[in-house]
Amino acid sequence: MKSITVTINEKPLVMPIGSTVEDALIEAKVVDSCIKQSYESNPYIGALVNHELHSCSRTLVADCTLEGVRLFTDMGKRVYRHSICYLLFAAVSMLYPNRRLVIGHSLGDGYYFSFDDDLTLNVSDIEAIEDAMHALVDQNLRIEEVTLPYQSALTYFENNHHELTAALLATRNDPKINLYRLQGYMDISYEPLLSKTGLMQVWELKPYQERGMLLRYPRSHSFMNLDPFVDNPLLFSIYREYKAWGSILNVQALGQLNQMGNQNTIESFIRLAEALQQKKIASIADQIGLHSSVKAVLIAGPSSSGKTTFAHKLAVQLQVIGKKTIKISLDNYYLPPDQAPKDEFNKPDLEALEALDVAQFQKDLADLFDSKEVHLPSYDFKTLTRTYEEKPSKLDKRTILLIEGIHGMNPKLTASLDNDLLFRVYISALTQLNLDDHNRISTTDNRIIRRIVRDNRTRGTNATATLNMWPSVERGENRYIFPYQNNADVMINSALDYELGVLTPFAQPLLKMVKPSAGAAYETARRLLRFLEHVNPIADTLVPQDSLLREFIGGSEFGVI
Repeated sequence: MKSITVTINEKPLVMPIGSTVEDALIEAKVVDSCIKQSYESNPYIGALVNHELHSCSRTLVADCTLEGVRLFTDMGKRVYRHSICYLLFAAVSMLYPNRRLVIGHSLGDGYYFSFDDDLTLNVSDIEAIEDAMHALVDQNLRIEEVTLPYQSALTYFENNHHELTAALLATRNDPKINLYRLQGYMDISYEPLLSKTGLMQVWELKPYQERGMLLRYPRSHSFMNLDPFVDNPLLFSIYREYKAWGSILNVQALGQLNQMGNQNTIESFIRLAEALQQKKIASIADQIGLHSSVKAVLIAGPSSSGKTTFAHKLAVQLQVIGKKTIKISLDNYYLPPDQAPKDEFNKPDLEALEALDVAQFQKDLADLFDSKEVHLPSYDFKTLTRTYEEKPSKLDKRTILLIEGIHGMNPKLTASLDNDLLFRVYISALTQLNLDDHNRISTTDNRIIRRIVRDNRTRGTNATATLNMWPSVERGENRYIFPYQNNADVMINSALDYELGVLTPFAQPLLKMVKPSAGAAYETARRLLRFLEHVNPIADTLVPQDSLLREFIGGSEFGVI
């Protein structure tokens, strides 16, 4: 029997070729028995095999290094969340084999699901699904990775009401397809899954809105319990609006977008997607115009949401209704780094509100609101110094300030100002496009890809540096942006359904330069590359010069760098 060498904790083990990750963990005595692991014990749920994450059921076919990954980690929580979604689909397939359940978007600490039919989803249905999921967990069944020939996989999905998975496979020509199997149910997962149903202990399935349900998961700060449910109806309304746009565009998933490119109808699709977004921006300008007292619009959102270009496009729409605008970036109010608060690693926390000169910002706005002349600041990130514009700014009755920055929704920023003078807009790239019925495209991944492309173009930053920096960006967003998003008067989705096709040719070569020595950044790069393999490229020459997407790929008519 042929053998391979698996190195775990610097200890080489000779094992039969075809052994699994689970076999290797047991042989190395990392675990006594994977099947006896409990959720509460923070079990091993997979491993980095040559620095790439795989499930415990992955077959090993070549020499490798192997590092076990536990459940209560950043990688582990991704595996867990994908696995409970798989569990839900498996249960639904057993109860309702002729109904098509579709994953929607994330909402707080859960994912939204609905059936793509006209039948009612009532409480008894959800209770039946929940009972079926618990039964699968109680049996501690094995979830296996299996490989099917391309045509066999395509036929399986066509015959089992997985139309959008079949549509995605129809745009590929892989000789074989990797699937996950639980008893008689098979499905694609684009990320590793748990190998035992018994590990899926903490989740909740609850009705949401008229026709859907939420599958909730534990937060990172408490893997053992679910937080109390906090609704976010404003965010849900934005998702629902953009899902309706998907119906107008006739594209719900990536396979349909890929097919559109193959049929040379992508140009009209791009025009329609841009027109829908432009219409939304115009409607926001109209809402602002209805408030005669408003003197400043605060624009906030997470990294790579397109705040700067949105501000330019909103300025145009405000001019259409007779307004003038002055743009202000909160970044120009940064204090020197040595005056910024320290984070838990004793480094300057530049994501914190206190990293800004809030007192100066509030004084400048109060003076502008009082019709005084103000010399606005400009911050040089190379010299870490603040200068002031020679020409003063002054508001008249027609002028509105457009203020963009991550802290725009934080009430502390404007605590000393009259709230009637302010209008708040929250912007984020809330991807409505799915990979297929059962696999969503992560909003965070979309923003990471945007950021990688922009950082390389504008700063010469490689993908490794951007990926290494991203955890601190996420910490800042979770602390300083997301808790305040519901303070917005209106939300807008900056994602364009065609953008991944444009970003992919820029992002792929940058991600391929991230090497195994990069650690966690390498695993993320490999995950993003596996995802982008499914995206057919779209020529960037088709992107309008006033598109928000130009903020990331370059060539914006607004001069956005």
